[in-house]
Amino acid sequence: RAFALNPVMDVSQYAHKAWRVGEGFSKGAIHAIAQTPDGYLWLGTDFGLHRFDGVRNIPWQLPPGQQLPSSQIRTLIVARDGTLWIGTSRGLASWKEGKLTRYAQLSGQSILGLYEDREGAVWAGGNSAPNGGITCAIQNGSARCSGGDGRFSEGITGFREDVKGNLWAEAPNGLWRWKPGPPGADNGEILIAMHAENRPGSGLLRGADNGTILIALHGAIARLVEGKTEELYALPAAFRRIAIRRLFRDRDGGLWVGTQGGGLVHIHQGRTDAFAQSDGLSGDDISDIFEDREGNVWVSTLNGLDQFR
Repeated sequence: RAFALNPVMDVSQYAHKAWRVGEGFSKGAIHAIAQTPDGYLWLGTDFGLHRFDGVRNIPWQLPPGQQLPSSQIRTLIVARDGTLWIGTSRGLASWKEGKLTRYAQLSGQSILGLYEDREGAVWAGGNSAPNGGITCAIQNGSARCSGGDGRFSEGITGFREDVKGNLWAEAPNGLWRWKPGPPGADNGEILIAMHAENRPGSGLLRGADNGTILIALHGAIARLVEGKTEELYALPAAFRRIAIRRLFRDRDGGLWVGTQGGGLVHIHQGRTDAFAQSDGLSGDDISDIFEDREGNVWVSTLNGLDQFR
């Protein structure tokens, strides 16, 4: 047994461990983290999937005759039924009970967003030139897709469901909303596109936040209310010009902000602190933030993997 993270503490007060690419931990940068029911962490890299137990990081080998669309892994999620969904630079696959399934509708698409909604449908956002990305809702083995006509600009990069059951998707040209519909209906109709001046920086919130959608916006963290943004947290001045790549709310209410080039920002109980490469972080370019079942927070960077406990 171990205690989960203490919400009163700054990041620098947690037990921290780093595994670095330059020291041979993995072959390339780690872009995504997930945990399957057996407790293993899965790490998506530029050179395939790795399985990590906290000590050994082992490249994953598929059975003969099965192959991922690409060895460049971009995003991972584990669904409630234990299925591992694998978004690659050339398409989408899922792995369950020794079987790999590939989805032809997303063949050739770089998968940047994956999300499971409350109905058990898995949403995948693809990115492909020249016609822009598509989004697909996959349930019971079938996929309903929309896009491919430029409406999503370069493609969907993230999804999040609000308390009313609306699904929000993030694209370079703004936030898009789908309304819940009857079973089997095509829920891909676009209802709202945010204006260019309100365009989010990056990173729909991952993790529970009482159904509220949080986004990074103009050097601050904003809350989305009735299609409009309200500033919730102002970032320290040193971070207002740094791109936000990930937002993550841990189970104790702390908000973890992963930046591009500035390391981590941690907002908790009215306090804001930071943790960067100069403090021991494996790197300052954050690619993913994940909380495991034991309450440890894992951060992947372009240079390695970090654990806070």
